[in-house]
Order: sequence, then structure tokens, then C-alpha cells
Amino acid sequence: MSRNHRPTFYEFFAGGGMARLGLGEAWDCAFANDFDPVKAGAYRANFSDAEAHFREGDVWKLEASDLPGQADLAWASSPCQDFSLAGARAGLAGGRSSAFFGFWKLVQGLNAEGRAPRTIVIENVVGLLTSHGGADFQALCQALADEGYHFGALEIDAACFLPQSRPRIFVVAAKAAPPASLVGESPFHSRALIEAQGRLPAELAARWVWWRLPAPPTRNTELSSLLEDDGAVAWRTAAQTQLLLDQMSPLHRRRFDAERAAKGQAVGAAYRRIRTENGVRVQRAEVRLDGLAGCLRTPTGGSSRQMLMIADEGGLRSRLVSPRESARLMGLPETYILPASANAALHVTGDGVAVPAVAWLAENLLQPLIGVDSRAIAAE
Repeated sequence: MSRNHRPTFYEFFAGGGMARLGLGEAWDCAFANDFDPVKAGAYRANFSDAEAHFREGDVWKLEASDLPGQADLAWASSPCQDFSLAGARAGLAGGRSSAFFGFWKLVQGLNAEGRAPRTIVIENVVGLLTSHGGADFQALCQALADEGYHFGALEIDAACFLPQSRPRIFVVAAKAAPPASLVGESPFHSRALIEAQGRLPAELAARWVWWRLPAPPTRNTELSSLLEDDGAVAWRTAAQTQLLLDQMSPLHRRRFDAERAAKGQAVGAAYRRIRTENGVRVQRAEVRLDGLAGCLRTPTGGSSRQMLMIADEGGLRSRLVSPRESARLMGLPETYILPASANAALHVTGDGVAVPAVAWLAENLLQPLIGVDSRAIAAE
């Protein structure tokens, strides 16, 4: 049955509030949490109502009583580095250190009180599907099944919406049996996802849902369209640029030179990586020339900062991707307030979820799933 009141959500591991931005004005945030002070500061800077519902601190220190009402959705983009669910039954009973289990403890508490979220989205890296030979993904599915949820997943790459390669898994769970209109084929049912579902035991496969999510319109932006003006950014020295060029493998160098010769311009996004060649570990600069940036990361070290290599009539030059460019690559609006420090800003953006991917999921699956008429809400 369709409703026209605004749905509510909890956002865990909220970071700078990118899931909230993706859900948009049709949703009301009832509670948000993150333990990272840099991300918490970004959240508060961008949402005027943060003091009413944002709680900074360890998710393990929260209780179900801290969460108001019954939310239509609980969103959790839990840290990928500690998402280990192997042996989940012992963990769920005894309390593991993984942040995910702090979140899951709250879901269990809400469920025991009859206030379980009607839907849950758990967003994580694609490696979740194969971690520990698939045991982690199976354990997650088991946890959802134990609390009475039907569940399925979608592999969505931010490149469908933005010029950034950022594939992620979105596990979508619902308390009620899904309507037939939301079940079926989808371009977001990747081979890796199909194989992961095929490894589930029969009792979990019986609760699996192949969510139907249509493909979005063709993306019409490339990396070059999001770059700042040359005069607004700091360029690296000629010697630093030459070193980056020298660190390319012969294949990458040929591709870069061919792009420049064919188009008169080459714009590539580059990361430095350690590769083993002929038994020797060497540092290589790997440049992509498909109009996409590589997956943004948090700046845990200088080598993890993504760079740009540009060759045109002005010559060959290079620089780091700027904080504002990283925000654009995540789909954040120009009005989004970034931390003053470049490293802090990149920490917020590089550890977030792509805003348009959330928006597409919300509009085409989550809102129909909970029976929300977004047009009626927009008309209010």
C-alpha cells in the first residue's frame, strides 16, 4: 500500500553523510552514528540538524534504547577492513570486535523489542563475496535470516553514474516478503554475485531475493569534465612528473603516448603500485585512459594518493587529485563543506559511498519496497 509520509532511516558508519545525501529530501534521518572525529565534523558541518540525531562514538557503546521509534531503513556502510564474519554465530552471541557486530547487536535488540528496521542496506567492498572462501558472506546472510529478513544483493559500480571506478556490494534485506514487481533480472547481478549466491546452503538460498534494479541512463561525464582550472591547483615539478613517467611499464607508456598522438591530449588517472616483474618487486605508475578515475582511497600514505597525468599543447604535467575533485567524483554537491586539511577531506571522501548510486537504489528499489510514493512527498 502506498504511503506519502516521509520514510525514516538510521545511518551507521555515517562518515560525512553520503548515504543521507543519496537518500535525499524524501527521507528523514532519525539517528546517525560514526566514531571518527574528522568524519563527524564533516557531518555536523553539512547537516544543520545534526545535533538532534547524530551521535559521535563507538557503535558498541550504543543500545537499542538510544534509537528512536521504528525506522523504515537502517543503512550500514561498515568498515571494509574489519568486515570478517567467519564464525558469525559465536561472534553474534559473544560480541566480536568487528564494528559490524556492534551494529548488528543493535538490530537484534530492536528486533527483540518489535522495532526492527523494515529494510536494511549493508554496503561494502566486492571482496566481501569471496572473503574467507565465501564464509563471511554466508555468515552475513545467516545473520539476516536469523532475524527474519529476506535478502539479496546488487553489485553497483559508481562508474555507472560518475567518472570513478568504484564497484561495491549493496546487500538489501526486507522483513516482509518482497512484491513480485521488485524481483527479477538486473544488470547489477554480477558473475561474482551469482557465484556467491550459488554457494549458499539451501536454507539461506530459500530466503534469497534477486532484486530487480534497472540500469541508469548512460553516464555523460568523464574525468576531464570534473577537473579544476589549471591555475587553482598545485602542480608537481617537472622532475617529479618525469619520474612518474619513468615508472610506467612499457605497455602503459605506449598507451599514454598513443592517446596523446591520436587526440592531441591525454588525461589519465594514476596510482603507484608495487608489482613483481621477473622476480623483482618494482614500483610502477599505472595510468588509466578510459575517462575514469581509479577508486578513491583514504590517504593513509603518499603512495595511496591518486594523481593526474595530463599531456596537451601545454606540455606534460602531473598533480594530485584535489579534495574538491574527489568530492565531485563521489557525487557530492559543490556546496558540500570539506574539512580544511586536504588529508582530512580525502579521508572523508575516500571512505564514503557514491551519492548517485544510493539515490538510484533508493528511487528504484528502497522506496517502492517500503511503499513510499516519492511524488506525493515531493508535492508536500
